[in-house]
Amino acid sequence: MRRARIYARVARVLLVVALGLAMAMVFSLLERLRVSQCAARRQRWSRFFMARLSNALPFHVTLRGELPRQPMLWVSNHVSWTDIALLGRLQPLAFLSKAEVRTWPVAGWLALKAGTLFIRRGTGDSQLTRRQMSEHLRQGHSLVMFPEGTTTDGRALRTFHGRLLASAIDTGVALQPVAIRYLRNGSTDELAPFIGDDDLLSHLLRLFAQDCGEVQVHLLKPIASQGKERAALAFEAQAAVQQALFGKAPEARRAQARQAA
Repeated sequence: MRRARIYARVARVLLVVALGLAMAMVFSLLERLRVSQCAARRQRWSRFFMARLSNALPFHVTLRGELPRQPMLWVSNHVSWTDIALLGRLQPLAFLSKAEVRTWPVAGWLALKAGTLFIRRGTGDSQLTRRQMSEHLRQGHSLVMFPEGTTTDGRALRTFHGRLLASAIDTGVALQPVAIRYLRNGSTDELAPFIGDDDLLSHLLRLFAQDCGEVQVHLLKPIASQGKERAALAFEAQAAVQQALFGKAPEARRAQARQAA
């Protein structure tokens, strides 16, 4: 009976994915018919899909902070593919993703049709990506990126890379730092992280084999980008997320102690 419930829950997620594929096919049809499409419409449809996907996931979600009323560049820590659904339901958002995702079966096509911007790290594409991001922000659309560059187990924060934060500086758009924490029985959730050689189906089975976990999504105070260097901006955003997740880093505590002395 328990196994049947698990498969039923997984089937619900897969049905939502099928809905997303149907929506993506509509966009493909509109492209072939050369019907004009705008980023705002894609983001609204994407939010509709993300809301249903997140509702099908085994999490109780708590939101802290205020949703921004202006377009911003969202920067978040990254634990799992589920981060995308949990953030995407909050507002019409587009995401920045590594180029490999575009080649993934189903998920890659869905991401492409949802208006995801892809970046190939370690190549000369960074200036092109910077221009694409800047144009997206100038048009009044918010964008989400994960500046750690990869997922983690949720127990520590990796260095935030500042290279692509230049788009916020170019456009004068503020950063919206986001801290996502997955908990289970009051401790860091060991089931939620999507790392290493994980595959989607195994990850879903692992999640649904247990009771619902808790996710805390904390929208932190926006950070102005004007007049700042990208490295300093990345450091400020990382420090804010670090404090929200784990308290101040040892280096920050030592610096504060020196100032007090």
